Amino acid sequence: MTARRILLVQGHPDALVPHLCHALAGAYAAGAHEAGHDVRTINVAELDFPLLRSQFAWEEGPLPMVLHPAQEDIRWAQHLVLFFPLWLGDMPALLKGFLEQVARPGFAFGRDGSGSQFGRKNLKGRSARVVVTMGMPALVYRLYFRAHSVKSLERNILGFVGIAPVHETLVGQVGSLQPDEAKAWLGKLRRLGQKGE
Repeated sequence: MTARRILLVQGHPDALVPHLCHALAGAYAAGAHEAGHDVRTINVAELDFPLLRSQFAWEEGPLPMVLHPAQEDIRWAQHLVLFFPLWLGDMPALLKGFLEQVARPGFAFGRDGSGSQFGRKNLKGRSARVVVTMGMPALVYRLYFRAHSVKSLERNILGFVGIAPVHETLVGQVGSLQPDEAKAWLGKLRRLGQKGE
């Protein structure tokens, strides 16, 4: 197996208390290290950055200095793994704000000479996995809600900048997970890390 450059993006907004998202990311990282992959981690909750409030700020404003290393990590990575809890049916606002900041024109996508700033996907050649924890059963989220927010992330953010393929790991009913069920999920993430998937 060829070693991959893997970037873990921890999107849980609570940096003070360990959550299942942190344990899952830790299991993935352990498996990846065991298999010889290169791993870097971004903990979004530890970054202090402003939210974007205008199109001008997004297109023309400077990227906050604290996020320059994050862009470099994304540029370095061959595979990205995003971890976050489902809050009000979507990713937490802090993670969305982070993605809005780093996915700037000129970095994540750019002009192709046609006059359209959306003509070039600058992050092609990278794959991703989205790991989402939620209180509801994952099957209900997938079938009844059609995994709408995850599909939006895959299509409107990751796919928009050229990241593909994107795979999902949905962990449901986290509030009632039994120890053996949690252990099984950690084992699954460890195996995914070993494979670099």
